[in-house]
Amino acid sequence: MDYSTASQALKDKVILVTGAGAGIGRQAALSYAEHGATVILLGRNVNNLELVYDEIERAGHPQPAIIPLDLKGATKQNYLDMAETIESQFGRLDGVLHNAGVLGTLSPFEQIDEETFDDVMQINVKSEFLMTQALLPVLRKAPAARIIFTSSTVGHSGRAFWGTYSISKFAVEGMMQILADELSDTTIRVNAINPGGTRTRMREKAFPGEDANTLKTPKDIIPLYLHLMDPSVTSINGQCIDAQPK
Repeated sequence: MDYSTASQALKDKVILVTGAGAGIGRQAALSYAEHGATVILLGRNVNNLELVYDEIERAGHPQPAIIPLDLKGATKQNYLDMAETIESQFGRLDGVLHNAGVLGTLSPFEQIDEETFDDVMQINVKSEFLMTQALLPVLRKAPAARIIFTSSTVGHSGRAFWGTYSISKFAVEGMMQILADELSDTTIRVNAINPGGTRTRMREKAFPGEDANTLKTPKDIIPLYLHLMDPSVTSINGQCIDAQPK
């Protein structure tokens, strides 16, 4: 599928990217900025965020913003405060890419550690639930807001030993579908992307013996991320799209 996006399709748009310091989040932030967006970079590693910030600035794209936040410890109040800050600074929010996530530990189901389970659910599911809830009033102020969640192949079909991560991605897809259905009579569109096997640190952790050179890079799959964030693309809602269809 050819996902081409006009060079200034995101001009004057304000887009929040979580996990923006590395991997797919970093590339999405750079590509959104290149297409005219003011990008809000959210992540826990300020150093990494500052590197992405500098790269966007050097390229002459709109000046980004940084929100340092560790999703593991963030509370509902943190997200409400963040929404208030975004509204007061920008007046609205045109898009959110929920990209941040953790793998947890691959193990047999009966050996899943409760603390690891809680951490993965907190970061992959609860933080996205609370953040989206807090940001919806700001997203409604945009003429055509977009929300993109990140799923996984194991979010469509459960796989042995992927317990916690797989369960979290099933939950994310369900959350996306519910929200898309509730907002179907508005101009907000809600979808999810399954990036597939991509050259990232999380993939390396899951498949340590794999030759990374056989994988797509984040840049290879980014056209879909641009397409679903494009306000002119109105017909796609409530779908989880594979960035690397078989």
